Amino acid sequence: MNICFLDNNKISYDYTSLDNENIRGAEKTLINLSLKLNKLGHKITVLNHTNKKIEYENMRWINILKYNEDTIYDLAISNNDLNNFKYIKSKKNIAISYSIQTIEKFIRKKQLFAFLKYRPKILLIGSYHKQKRSYPTRIFGSAIIHLAVDDIFLKTKLDNNVDNNKALFTSYPDRNLDMLISLWINYIYKNNKNYKLYITPTKKKYDEFNIINRSLSNRNNLIKDLLNTRVFLVPGHKAELYCLAAEEARELCIPIVTLGIGSLNERVIHNKTGFIAKTTKEFAEYTLKLFKDDELWGEIRENLYNLRNSNNWDLATKDFLKNC
Repeated sequence: MNICFLDNNKISYDYTSLDNENIRGAEKTLINLSLKLNKLGHKITVLNHTNKKIEYENMRWINILKYNEDTIYDLAISNNDLNNFKYIKSKKNIAISYSIQTIEKFIRKKQLFAFLKYRPKILLIGSYHKQKRSYPTRIFGSAIIHLAVDDIFLKTKLDNNVDNNKALFTSYPDRNLDMLISLWINYIYKNNKNYKLYITPTKKKYDEFNIINRSLSNRNNLIKDLLNTRVFLVPGHKAELYCLAAEEARELCIPIVTLGIGSLNERVIHNKTGFIAKTTKEFAEYTLKLFKDDELWGEIRENLYNLRNSNNWDLATKDFLKNC
């Protein structure tokens, strides 16, 4: 097929940008899907805000504002914004949604006219997402697709030199980091002052509670941070529709503790790959158990090891094609 991806996000990125700290899950998904579809023999054009036209194998990256071709694509795939379809002609339109669209927000974001004109099928990224997305905003068809982590996480060799006092949070600060910090200070750190929590950097300092701002750079440093971590802490958030951060931790076999808010109950299998707490007190108790109980921690880690590579972009891309 001749496939066109559309993204009007102002960030400049291309197929080499997976290490760019400014791109988020939607951009990573586009990059990984385009690369895998290209390897399957499909002709790929990506229209986004790339700074320069790029040709790589059977793939093109073109600035969306400079595109002026009359090509009729077999399939057009837009990241979120339905108005992107105006830039091209296509036989079929697909939109990957990364947001919860109420009717009010759908109209306010000026999506209604484009939705009725281009009649796209809406691809959702989880059961929680489907539950929260208003049905009228997907009346032309919808399906749940699977996402995956970058291949580098799958190929990374596990490190047995784990810091048994280290917990880690790598999601965005607006994903209930404040809640986690409060839990850490009031319950977990009080229990053992040797425990350390590494977090996505914030302006506030919590050095007296062993809360440490981790440095943000590339995936290699992120992987180093993950490899020697004892437990991954992520409460979740109602706006969290997938949480790639938790999936990255799972792939590197780190037991996860969550409150299951948003989609986090889809990322963790309770008592197998981590724990889904019902209360903040229970969250702290599960965290302390994983710090203190080597046998329990080893069991969870073994379960995670047995699940390694059970989800990857090769499988996710084939599933994507089935749902288009």
